Amino acid sequence: MNDNDEKVLDTYRAFQLMAEIANEEPVSQRELARRLGIALGLVNSYMKNLVAKGYVRVKNFPSNRYAYLLTPQGVAEKSRLAYQHLSYFTNLYKITRDDYVSLFQTLQRDGVKKVAFCGVDEVTEIAYLSLRETAIELSVVMDDEKRGEKFFDKTIVPIAIGLLSGKHRVVITSLKKGAALRERLVQLGVDPQTIYMAGVRGLEG
Repeated sequence: MNDNDEKVLDTYRAFQLMAEIANEEPVSQRELARRLGIALGLVNSYMKNLVAKGYVRVKNFPSNRYAYLLTPQGVAEKSRLAYQHLSYFTNLYKITRDDYVSLFQTLQRDGVKKVAFCGVDEVTEIAYLSLRETAIELSVVMDDEKRGEKFFDKTIVPIAIGLLSGKHRVVITSLKKGAALRERLVQLGVDPQTIYMAGVRGLEG
């Protein structure tokens, strides 16, 4: 992930937090962390920053509960970020969809019949829709953090387990965790030449 992607992700998380507290219900930082799937310490850092910028104020409730309230400046900032990210993600969807379609068409021309997905987030659905434009079959979906959950008709399995299903080409389907997933796959003995990402033809070591 480059510096621009990190900045976009940073502002997107701030937007998500403001969206979660917009209804002004008492909610703990631990609950916010659970909803957004990020670390508690990270939520604390974002909330302090939002308060310091004047976008959020804190209201005390009995039993040590707190409500985080958007200020007028916070409401305006949330609206601005919503527009910014709608534009960004619309463009990201198109680019990512085109990249995955190109990748899967190339694999199909190479005679590939099955692929395994590694990493599950919002990008994975884009990859799946792109895959369906070819005759390639999705054999397994792997993600250590989301094992046991469903992805369409597949049950997500741990990476080590998924690799036992066969020597398929592995397509990394998470932009956020791409580098970490590649490293994990290589550690488990996967040939880097059989690991792919959208827009990348093989991930040589």
